[in-house]
Amino acid sequence: MGLRNFLDSLIRRKKEQPESEALLRSFRLQYMHFKDLLLSNAELGTIMAEIDEKLRGSNLFSMSEIRALATRSVFHTMRMVTALNAISGNRYAVLPEMVEHINSRITGILDSKPQPAIRDYTFTMDAVDKDLVDVVGGKCANLGEMRNRASIPTPPGFAITTAAYEAFLNSKGLRDEILKLLREARPDAPASVVSVSEAIYRTIDGVAVPDDVMQALLQAWDSTFDDPAGTRAALRSSAISEDGILSFSGQYRTILGVRRDSLESAFREVLASLFSPRAITYRIHHGVSFEQCAMGMACIRMVDAAASGIVFSRHPVNPLSDEMVLNAVWGLGAYAVDGIIEPDTWQIKPGDPPSITLRNIADKPVRLVSDASGKHEESVPDHLRRAPCLEPRHVFELADIAARLEAHYHHPQDIEWALDADGRILILQSRPMRLAHAHHGGLATQAIEGAQLILEGAEIACSGIGTGPAVLAEGLTDLADFPEGGILVAPHSLPNYVLVMNRAQAIVTEAGSITGHMASLAREFNVPTLLNAKGAVSLIAAGGRITVDAITGRVYAGEVPELMAFKSSRSVRVADTPVHAVLRQVADQIIPLHLLDPKSPVFKPDSCTTLHDVMRFVHELCYTEMFRISDRASDAGSVSCQLKAKLPIDLHLIDLGGGLKDVDGPYVYPDQITSEPLAALLSGMLRPDVHVRGPRPVDVGGFLSVMSQHMLEPPTVQAQRFGERSYGIISDKYLNFSSRVGYHYSVVDAYCGETVSKNYITFQFKGGAADEIRRERRVRCIALILDRLGFATEVRGDMTQAKFQKYSLTETAERLDQLGRLLIVTRQMDMLMTSENAVKVMADNFMSGVYH
Repeated sequence: MGLRNFLDSLIRRKKEQPESEALLRSFRLQYMHFKDLLLSNAELGTIMAEIDEKLRGSNLFSMSEIRALATRSVFHTMRMVTALNAISGNRYAVLPEMVEHINSRITGILDSKPQPAIRDYTFTMDAVDKDLVDVVGGKCANLGEMRNRASIPTPPGFAITTAAYEAFLNSKGLRDEILKLLREARPDAPASVVSVSEAIYRTIDGVAVPDDVMQALLQAWDSTFDDPAGTRAALRSSAISEDGILSFSGQYRTILGVRRDSLESAFREVLASLFSPRAITYRIHHGVSFEQCAMGMACIRMVDAAASGIVFSRHPVNPLSDEMVLNAVWGLGAYAVDGIIEPDTWQIKPGDPPSITLRNIADKPVRLVSDASGKHEESVPDHLRRAPCLEPRHVFELADIAARLEAHYHHPQDIEWALDADGRILILQSRPMRLAHAHHGGLATQAIEGAQLILEGAEIACSGIGTGPAVLAEGLTDLADFPEGGILVAPHSLPNYVLVMNRAQAIVTEAGSITGHMASLAREFNVPTLLNAKGAVSLIAAGGRITVDAITGRVYAGEVPELMAFKSSRSVRVADTPVHAVLRQVADQIIPLHLLDPKSPVFKPDSCTTLHDVMRFVHELCYTEMFRISDRASDAGSVSCQLKAKLPIDLHLIDLGGGLKDVDGPYVYPDQITSEPLAALLSGMLRPDVHVRGPRPVDVGGFLSVMSQHMLEPPTVQAQRFGERSYGIISDKYLNFSSRVGYHYSVVDAYCGETVSKNYITFQFKGGAADEIRRERRVRCIALILDRLGFATEVRGDMTQAKFQKYSLTETAERLDQLGRLLIVTRQMDMLMTSENAVKVMADNFMSGVYH
């Protein structure tokens, strides 16, 4: 900013001899590199704080964000290295090579993907069980497990392995193109996800399945089905991680009515469903990266279903119940799981014999069928519309299968079934259930008196309370700008709504089933959800604030205070997910610090194993190099000296010109400071009332926290204490002050002159000796003080950054004075941060002039 103008004027003033002018020009150039180095050092510190924040697992992030953080980290590290070599005359030529080594390791982590355990593209279903989950995916592995180890009836078919998927992605540069496109998808912007998904679909559609893969698929088809030309099959997704701990419920495609000659296009379509908007969003939310995904498939003979549905081996909403829940519709089960029509419902209590405790037969006007002419909807004959889809014997048979599968897997199961034309039940899928949270106690069952009731009697898919503006949606385009904290209101319960489940306060639909895909997803995302809320779309005004009571099944106008006590917070937990594991591996190449002691013989460039090592080395050496330059430039008026003052720091100064007066020797005193910003800062630091007289009142718990941190560290870590030199590079109007005190450091960069537009202060503070909680309280206290002083502040972990710019010389100097006081007062403040209340109390005290 003002530094360049100052240096220009400095050169104009110093024309005593050509040699001096050359030295000053050289020093000006060197200092520009030094400035770049300091800027990248600050930016790298910010990036590391952001990585630390993400590692805590409380914020949503994607692989694209990890890649961006890694790229920025490497860029700023290399910029620091380049600047140091420019300053030092390439004294540290090995450093760029060390950065490249680290970058190669980071790239290897980010580009890693599961390697197929086999080369076979297909398996017969007789050879599949749960041990092949990493080869054929979760859904297919469960089909084989049920068939071969639990003796459950399933349709005949064959498995397509993830090796076929890998072969397809490795052709025509497809993987790299998909990775490039995925980087544009942002979890907080549904429209970006939709746009990326459409681009990937177009890309996949233009690539043919490799010949050897298609040959293997067709050979498996011919050997599996008795009538290869006449067989119709269902090609079902079976991705890695699907139907495991995470359900991926309704996220990937199943193609019905596949024939031999349409197998290739069906293969591409199922594979492409990895990149549907809802699937991309689901993976981001649950921390599953594309690199860790692979798509297997199950190709099974079509069941010409008379009826289909879902059976839950436990009640999905009431965890205190031991009853099973069974849903059924005429035709294919998609209309049940997608919430298109209300299904028949039975609740079955296990026992000897089992008993039906609830039977609700719905009006089912339409059904979905798949026949020789393809998949289509047709009207249900009048005599079947209100007739039960299942006979009691089928209900009890399904209950028996559900009990057997729960016993086999030792976990409640979500089971998809079909009843064929001959009255045989076949199981199409079984996966672990995600059980809902317990009901909230203490809430009266009657409507809230005085509140405006919009509707009641809705079915609860996920319990809880949500309040916010109503957003009416009938299609994907209505979700593009879904607001944070909105309430989704829709005619049907579609799994597409996963796109906004991380943003929604609640969901209300006019149709749906608690056993459907969307209901399962709502429980995974813990979104309060009401289904079969009759008339919701017409009764709820778009944009109006409403309260959803998904405990008693009601919707109210406005916010209902009586219900807010039952509203639980929703938090994202990314920790322990695959994406979090990748971040941890990448962070291990960036954040750990091994170069601790500058006096150690291992403190050298080729000992750098992380970017933080490089950063530490460069930051340490840059001041040495600048002092070396200062000595070379001494004939041109540049001065290097030590400040003698009653301060708890060892401060060394480089004067670019006009910052000191009457200096004669290695020392300088406060009254010789003519630098406006340094004089202002020192006026605050030297105030008698900010310095402790006698023993400082230190909280015992805080002191023990510091001591425990100190004793638990290996001896070498204690060298991390920033207790050596602090540096100031000054001119009459400029200051760069780097202070290292104890276990923390602070950096002040400021310009303070008559030109308001040039004036600024930037400040960064990080570290401390106490535990993480106390360190974070200290930086929040510092930020609170600076915020009250008019700074723009930002806190990340145990680091705070602040900026104050474009104010008058007087106002800028006043803030520097306050900053000087703060630097002294905060030295051991972390030990005093015994509670959240201490943050505000100490900030209040500081602002009122009470410093101890």
